[in-house]
Amino acid sequence: MKVIKHKKFLNPPEIIAEAGIKRGDSVADFGCAAGYFSLPAAAAVGDDGHVVAIDILPQALETVESKARLAGYHIVETRCANVEKAGGSGLDDESMDWVILKNVLFMSDDDTAMLREAFRVMRNGGHALIVEWNDTYYGIGPKESDRIVYDVMRESLERVGFIFERDISVGDYHYGIIAKK
Repeated sequence: MKVIKHKKFLNPPEIIAEAGIKRGDSVADFGCAAGYFSLPAAAAVGDDGHVVAIDILPQALETVESKARLAGYHIVETRCANVEKAGGSGLDDESMDWVILKNVLFMSDDDTAMLREAFRVMRNGGHALIVEWNDTYYGIGPKESDRIVYDVMRESLERVGFIFERDISVGDYHYGIIAKK
């Protein structure tokens, strides 16, 4: 009998725990969409922390606001902003402990600009959690030509000034990187 191995998809609470996002941290979620990572980040940072969910689509932010309200997360702030522009997030310099960039860089016209904005808003010693589609196409996600290959991502991070810290396990369809400022 043939054994079928099921592929593992993203599990945001597990990824946030493995990354090390903790109580009291400030987190910016660039390209938050419906809050897939924003809300688990809010659970991790607790009432002492702060989460800023940023997206360019107002309807995505409405979803995050609704979900946060229902979950009782009063620490979640939403912002409609373009993080591909310098200063586009509207966040102060060195104001965040973490920036989450989950499946957003591959959609960017200028992924380096988005990385520079993340670097700008992170405190010295702060971290970025990068989750992107790996280079194997399984019939889901963006076409292979739109994906950012792992080695290219590492080079882009270093070019902006990030220091590679470690890889983290994020499932079978993606790769995960923790980078430090």
